[in-house]
Amino acid sequence: MRDALKIAIIGGGSSYTPEIVEGFILRYAQLPVRELWFVDVEEGKHKLEIVGNLAKRMIEKSGLPIEVHLTLDRRKAIENADFVSTQMRVGLLEARKWDEHIPNKYGVIGQETTGPGGMMKALRTIPLLLDICKDIEELSPNAWLLNFTNPAGMVTEAIHKYSKVKSIGLCNAPIGLHKWLMNKYDAAPEQIYTEFVGLNHLHWVTRAEIRGDDKLAELLDRKEEYSGKNVPASEWDADFLRSLQALPSYYLKYFYMTDIMLDEQLVSLKENGTRSEVVKRVEDELFKLYQDPDLQEKPKQLEKRGGAYYSEAAVNLMDSIYNDKRDIQTLNVMNDNIIDFLPKDACIEVNCVITAGGPIPVGLTKVPEHIKGLIHAVKTYERLTIEAAVTGSKDLVLQALVHHPLVPSVAVAKMLMEEMLEKNKAYLPAFFK
Repeated sequence: MRDALKIAIIGGGSSYTPEIVEGFILRYAQLPVRELWFVDVEEGKHKLEIVGNLAKRMIEKSGLPIEVHLTLDRRKAIENADFVSTQMRVGLLEARKWDEHIPNKYGVIGQETTGPGGMMKALRTIPLLLDICKDIEELSPNAWLLNFTNPAGMVTEAIHKYSKVKSIGLCNAPIGLHKWLMNKYDAAPEQIYTEFVGLNHLHWVTRAEIRGDDKLAELLDRKEEYSGKNVPASEWDADFLRSLQALPSYYLKYFYMTDIMLDEQLVSLKENGTRSEVVKRVEDELFKLYQDPDLQEKPKQLEKRGGAYYSEAAVNLMDSIYNDKRDIQTLNVMNDNIIDFLPKDACIEVNCVITAGGPIPVGLTKVPEHIKGLIHAVKTYERLTIEAAVTGSKDLVLQALVHHPLVPSVAVAKMLMEEMLEKNKAYLPAFFK
């Protein structure tokens, strides 16, 4: 790899962009970024210019020789890139609003990556990502694609299945948990080891060791948790948590506490609107701040978004690949034989050793029997959804919805399918030939 890197960020007009710019500034000594290309679509041009100008001010303040380019020409950004990072939202926050609202209408969890809402996001996103992969294959075949676009596991699996691009899926939840443990136990990153088992937004931590001491029982006993800004912090049942023998991702509340979470969503919907409408208000505030010509750093308010530490996860990964660091990170990668009851080409979320040749998944020491069924059921739904996104098959959409644990019946699945596909017609040409 070269000693003057070119990095393309697709979805550069995102409110998260200052995070990743800060990451590149802080890591410059290890990761010599020379060109930073931010690319967006016409609808995102206004935001790209605002956030891009803030990025330029941040770089200028740092005094580093990093060139910042803003463009709507995706191919120009991708050409000869060493790393391509995706942080897109097809349909913007307006599409997310309906992903959350329509399921709620039918008494189903409405969430942007979990359940029917996550399915619609996947159907909109996968075809576009595969299109981007064609450009990468042609213009920068040796580049690494780091996919942060949700639902990250499904998108990454689709890329592995239908393109030749070297792709890794990323999520901020594992690094967020580590930050929480560092703070809780006053521990350095290298003093913490956690074993993750499962899928993106459907993982369990089966080992949590601080300075070599197993703290899992203590963490489960105290009912303490790391939670994201985008998931309400309802408390777990103490008996259930202890008997689970693993620390569940906060997204698992949608499966284990469906009634409570749905009630919270419906109350929140009445009082504040959907989560996407709350995020829109946060984003409006952020972009107002970003326009201030005197602002030269990432504002504190960015932490109100659900993707805290995302840039750290992305920049960590680039640094480790570039420098062949052989450290351990939790990523979305192909299963091979790591989880023996899933297909080899299924995408899973597990610990990996990061080398210059990419991530090598680490074998698991514990997979509790009682979590296998849920992993298998959700993976079945994910694989059906990926095929539906590629083929435009309504039959596969129906089967995926019916087999999702949060959808109660065929009748509800059919109503959800018809209304949600119709609402997304502009983004789903394959379904409306």
